[in-house]
Amino acid sequence: MKDTRRTRVVLGVLLVVALAMITIDYRGGADSPLRGLRDVGAAVFGPVERASASVVRPVSNTFDAITDAPGERRRADRLERQNQKLREQLRSMRLDQDKSAQLQRLLGTAGMGGYEILAAQVISAGQGFEDTVTIDAGSRSGIKRDMTVMSADGLVGRVTRVGPATATVLLATDQTSSIGSRLEGSKEIGIVQGRGRRGLGGRGATPLRFQLLDAAAPIQVGQRLVTLGSQGQRPYVPGVPIGVVERIDRSTGGLTRTAYVRPFVRFTSLDVVAVVVAPPKTDPRDAVLPPRPKPPPSPTPPASASPSASPSGSGRPDARPSGRETPSTNPSRGD
Repeated sequence: MKDTRRTRVVLGVLLVVALAMITIDYRGGADSPLRGLRDVGAAVFGPVERASASVVRPVSNTFDAITDAPGERRRADRLERQNQKLREQLRSMRLDQDKSAQLQRLLGTAGMGGYEILAAQVISAGQGFEDTVTIDAGSRSGIKRDMTVMSADGLVGRVTRVGPATATVLLATDQTSSIGSRLEGSKEIGIVQGRGRRGLGGRGATPLRFQLLDAAAPIQVGQRLVTLGSQGQRPYVPGVPIGVVERIDRSTGGLTRTAYVRPFVRFTSLDVVAVVVAPPKTDPRDAVLPPRPKPPPSPTPPASASPSASPSGSGRPDARPSGRETPSTNPSRGD
């Protein structure tokens, strides 16, 4: 079609008419005078629009997916990093809470004994024949050889080697460990020796052996032990809880008597410990021992049934034997 003046006029008139019809239809709303014409247009052009949309939509979605894929991947990676960071923060909070609880217990135990302590954390366990662990405190923190190491539960061992930032602790369960000890109550003294492998070897044997110096001295299962203390308070300060007597060997007339002790400390799960950097001014004796567990309540015996006043074959105490008349307590007329 040629671009003439007449064509331009017709096109302009059609545009004006179209704009007028759109304005009228928009302002009329549901009551528009062009509603019928609009319905006819929808009926005619609706199927064509749906068909074209069904053809174009998959292509458009594919194009959008291709163009948005890098952004979605970056968003997913960012969310994954945020989730990982939140999980690490939650884990760190739990560890901090657990460590704080252990430190509080440790300070309470040290306070009861009057020990001046330096807290440290176990960072590794020895792999050789010795029962040892490594802690994250050394000479820079004031740690020296032959200092007592304890936890909130009791005696852990003694420092044997010291580096600038770490130190090695020989555990009380080591076979070369020898600790002067005192029995709770009787104050009888003896030597506690380790049996090696943190008590895990020897068919579940108790990890500590106690040699009572007086073979005739009384000793009972359930008695508890504390450290006796060393000359110059090194390597062991007095009063640190060691463990509980579990069994006693029968005396065979020797000079000493042997018992086996279950330690208060669980040597396979050491975490926060304390190095005693200054001994107590006075021997705390048994003051640091944990309170004894309360015995379970004894069962109440059931109440016994009271015996029947008069046995009866029917099971009722007031039943009377049948076949006999009961004599009357009132006199008859003939009497």
